Amino acid sequence: MKLPWRLSARLLIASSVATVIGFSAVCTSVLIDMRHGEEALARQTLENLASGIDADINRNIELYDLSLRNVVNNLGLPEIAEVSKPILHLILFDHAATAQHFGAIQVFDAAGRLTIDASTLDPLPESRAEEDYFRVHRDNPDTGLFISKPMLHRGAYVLVLSRRISAPDGHFLGVVAGSIRFSYFQDLFGRLSLEQGDTVTVLRRDRTVIMRTPFDPEIIGRNLNTRSGWNPANLPDGGIYRGVGPVDTIPRMYVRRTSESPLVVIVGKPLDSIFGLWQTEAMRIGAIMLTLIGLALGVTMLLVREMGRRAQAESRLEELASTDALTGLKNRRKFDATIESEWRRATRYALPISLLMIDADHFKAFNDRFGHQAGDQLLLGVAICITDSVRRAGDCAARYGGEEFAVLLPGQAAADAMRVAETIRLKVQEWSDGAERATVS
Repeated sequence: MKLPWRLSARLLIASSVATVIGFSAVCTSVLIDMRHGEEALARQTLENLASGIDADINRNIELYDLSLRNVVNNLGLPEIAEVSKPILHLILFDHAATAQHFGAIQVFDAAGRLTIDASTLDPLPESRAEEDYFRVHRDNPDTGLFISKPMLHRGAYVLVLSRRISAPDGHFLGVVAGSIRFSYFQDLFGRLSLEQGDTVTVLRRDRTVIMRTPFDPEIIGRNLNTRSGWNPANLPDGGIYRGVGPVDTIPRMYVRRTSESPLVVIVGKPLDSIFGLWQTEAMRIGAIMLTLIGLALGVTMLLVREMGRRAQAESRLEELASTDALTGLKNRRKFDATIESEWRRATRYALPISLLMIDADHFKAFNDRFGHQAGDQLLLGVAICITDSVRRAGDCAARYGGEEFAVLLPGQAAADAMRVAETIRLKVQEWSDGAERATVS
């Protein structure tokens, strides 16, 4: 029984309004998900960047620290006092790390006087008794590796890495020290592809700034704990912070790398850079939504006209419901109906019937290695090969599920089915190329 025109119009208008509201809710949800996605992508990118920088810095510090430890251990050998200077240098510094950015290792006695220098056999008189790293090791036996603040050393800004030299009874004998030049950090940061406003900061564990890009000499050597308006708890180890940092007023997302290294790496990206594309998309989608609301009445009138074509659309939908969207073959539902019908017919008339079950070999490994898009292309190629091999009108080729295909061959015995199967196998083998050849079983 047909509804009156007025009631139908009201229902269509109500449906249109509900659709607009629902679509608006979906779009809002999509926009929120897009924003979260942009944020998650930016966080992952920053974490990867911080991880790479931290790994490089930590590797070089460990390498240089091994050289310092080697010197400390060899100085404890009893026979070290009896050897000549060239032999002493060979023993102490034979395995010392050498690189463009590493300074020469030096040994200072308990009074801070330079006694051994890896760069020369006859070092000039020099005292480091007043340096922080010397006093730290003298007063704290358990310090271990100590990294100084940025300082001027032999005409260049460096970080001094040092270790305590102790007697067997534990009393202080001196300090072994080396340096990493600032050119190392400049070279490391120079290799990064940073965008406008991105920052990379390297801190000591006490939050003293070791290096920062973009470079700001006013910040180098400063302790961020003393910056007014900044709470160090905002960015714990391995944490993330969104907002204004302690150095400038640009809101950023900051990521701090979790590491056991004595230096901490923090990377930042402006929030405008992270959400700029999202804001553009949000404005575009908002404009589209306003247009959709304006067109709601027009769509409603079109829906009234389209009611007459409903039967045709339903017929088309039924056809689509029996076809696999990816491969164009019959789907499992259509195959089940066909095999049931053909089985009854074969039983009734005592006719042969054959079934081929085809499986793409190692598909999961292929999918994991090359991605789902490549996997879909592989399945489509296999489907084309099957279609080219199965040409009889009564045959039914279908995607059975996942990487499995089925071919129903009514009226064909096993020998004929084997020939069809071999044809399919060879076509797939000839179609695939490259290092990873596709095969089917």
